[in-house]
Amino acid sequence: MSGIESSVPGTTPVRPEQSTGSSGLGEPEFLAVGKLRRPHGVHGEMQMDVLTDFPERLKPGITVYLGEHYEPHRIHNIRGHDRALLVTFDGYQSPESVGVFRNTMVYVRVIDLPPLPDGEYYHHQLLDLQVFREDGEYLGILAEILVTGANDVYVIETDDGTEILLPAINDVIREIDLERGQIRVHLLPGLLPD
Repeated sequence: MSGIESSVPGTTPVRPEQSTGSSGLGEPEFLAVGKLRRPHGVHGEMQMDVLTDFPERLKPGITVYLGEHYEPHRIHNIRGHDRALLVTFDGYQSPESVGVFRNTMVYVRVIDLPPLPDGEYYHHQLLDLQVFREDGEYLGILAEILVTGANDVYVIETDDGTEILLPAINDVIREIDLERGQIRVHLLPGLLPD
C-alpha cells in the first residue's frame, strides 16, 4: 500500500506488553473504546466515557470486554447522554448489579473491527513501525500519533531519543507497508531538527 489518505484513531490500543494475550507480532488483541464511570438511574444503565471516534459501532447485540480480565458482556441497549453514553448489559437490570463495573475499561477485539478502505489505517496498526527516508536511511520508530484539526502528526523517535514530527500528508508519507512493518517518508525542507 502506498501513500496515505488518512489514519483513523478509532480506539486506544492495548499493547502486547500490557498482557493482552496478543501475538508476538505487536498487534494488540483488544482496543479500549470506553470507560464505565457510574450507574445511572434505576434500570441498570452505566455512564460510559467514549474513547473511540466510532461510538456508532457500539450497538445492542455486540459483545464488549470489560476490565483487566476482558470479561465478555453483550450490550443490551446504548444511547447518548450529554458527552457520554448510557449502556446496559444483558442480565443486569439494577444500579446495584452494574455497580461492580464502576471505573472499568471497555474493550473490543481487534479482529472484530471493520476493515478500512485502502490507504486508511487504524492508529494501532501504525504505532511502532520503522520509518525510513525514501533513500533507505533509517529515521526511527513511529512512537505516537498526534490528532490535530488539519491532519495527524506522526512522532518519530530516533535511536538517540530525539523526536521528529512529520505531518501525515501524502507529500510526506509516501508508503506504508504493514507486512514489512515500515513507513517510507519524503522529508520536506525544515522537517528535521537542526
